[in-house]
Amino acid sequence: MADIKVQIRRVRDGKAAVPLPRYMTEGSAGLDLAAAVEDEVSLAPLERALIPTGFALALPPGYEAQIRPRSGLALKHGVTLVNSPGTIDSDYRGEVQLAVINLGREPATIRHGDRIAQMVVQSVPWVRLEEVDELPASTRDAGGFGHTGAQEPGRARAGDGTKEP
Repeated sequence: MADIKVQIRRVRDGKAAVPLPRYMTEGSAGLDLAAAVEDEVSLAPLERALIPTGFALALPPGYEAQIRPRSGLALKHGVTLVNSPGTIDSDYRGEVQLAVINLGREPATIRHGDRIAQMVVQSVPWVRLEEVDELPASTRDAGGFGHTGAQEPGRARAGDGTKEP
């Protein structure tokens, strides 16, 4: 696996400074992001807030940083991201901030240094759209939401223990 160099700059110091993003284990896909809040942020159920992380990035062209919720925080406290995954574009140079929401039944508190999200850096192709009059046919065609799980007449659903005719 090739290493990708990403430049990072702290944008907060003093009381608001937090550790830079880091992998917590050898097998981690995402770097954990900490809350760079000066004071605790209390979120009532369904309340949203913008939480600073204390850093800015310079991603190489052709890459994005996906910002994702931390599963433990979401499960234990109902705190997740409003726009998940969020995208940090390669030409954005401002502070990375997280739009969080409390989906739990109780108030949730975010404290200075809490690990509240994770960042996964991915390559993204620059696509060239080609407008056409017709699209090639597929087995799914225009089937929409839930279409691939719908049982067709005369066919068994995958995984139900029966064989297709």
